[in-house]
Amino acid sequence: MEIQVVIGDITNQPDVDAIVNSANANLRMGSGVAGAIHNAAGSKLEEYCKPFVPLELGSALITPGFQLSNPWIIHVRAAHYINNTEPERYLAFAVCSMINTAKQNNIRSLAMPAIGTGVYKFPLLLAARIIAKTLSQYSQMQTDIDLVRICVTNEEVMNKFKYAIELERDPALTTSSND
Repeated sequence: MEIQVVIGDITNQPDVDAIVNSANANLRMGSGVAGAIHNAAGSKLEEYCKPFVPLELGSALITPGFQLSNPWIIHVRAAHYINNTEPERYLAFAVCSMINTAKQNNIRSLAMPAIGTGVYKFPLLLAARIIAKTLSQYSQMQTDIDLVRICVTNEEVMNKFKYAIELERDPALTTSSND
């Protein structure tokens, strides 16, 4: 599995099979990534999601992409870092659910945001480390997923994710230079 980190709009990744929504429990528009994805997919997305609420912590749901160029959206729900217990565990569960949902639906490539780092208040490097570790564990297995692209908003976020991925490849690196 190739893991990329790019600065880019999650709703404009036409070369991947699915994009990932950092969803809220009600699978509604919300703000941030969820708002951008719902806007781009159109009003049918929210209507389609209604029978599946609430989305449990750490869970994933796949829906059509509607007006997006991607055929699929995988919605995952991470925990709020401050308001929920065991947020790190639920972020890892959300990434696992994302990968498992992709595998179950023959999705070979996907683009995901920096899950949990917006309204869910995860410290950036902590979220990057959890996501990188979970993706690394899956990439060591024989999965049918060829590409996971992490789409971020700026260079600082990109550097934190690239560092976290490198740290998974070479644990001898220290975190002191990138905290």
